[in-house]
Amino acid sequence: MTPLVLIADPKQSAQVTDWADRAGWVVGLLLFVALVYWLMREGWKWRGTLQSDLPELPTAPEAPGEPKLAVLHGRYHGSTTAGQWLDRIVAHGLGTRSRAELTLTDAGLTVVRPGATDFFVPAAQLREARLDKGIAGKVLTEGGLLVVTWAHGDKLIDSGFRSDRAAEHGAWVEAINTISHDQEGAR
Repeated sequence: MTPLVLIADPKQSAQVTDWADRAGWVVGLLLFVALVYWLMREGWKWRGTLQSDLPELPTAPEAPGEPKLAVLHGRYHGSTTAGQWLDRIVAHGLGTRSRAELTLTDAGLTVVRPGATDFFVPAAQLREARLDKGIAGKVLTEGGLLVVTWAHGDKLIDSGFRSDRAAEHGAWVEAINTISHDQEGAR
């Protein structure tokens, strides 16, 4: 019988990390991420420039009247061109997501947004309210979003809100639609 001879691989040193190569890749990746961020920011600013024909947002009157419902506390998810749920409006801060407090009176809808521009929708400008599942940048379950359609200048706008208590949405839809139908009859 022949003896079994095992031949071992010759010893090799471990691969040495090329730190200059690795640093080059990291810097390149960081520059790429910065470029993408800058392009997104420029696109946002360009969209605002394209929408610069939108008039300034109205502010709430000194005495808007008694609230029709309890104040709705929740989130403002943005505004789009009515019927175009992906056509975000960014002019005058309407594209900025934020916390929101909505108050509905006979004078209209007051939207208070800490850290963002507050705005007011006069009752005559309210067109309708509905429950929906999405608006640019936010998709929820069916009926999870309160969408208010209103006129501003010569444009119809959909604004999306989500209450901290989604069960409130139905009452808000009914109240806003009642006001808009009353206003429609007065026009």
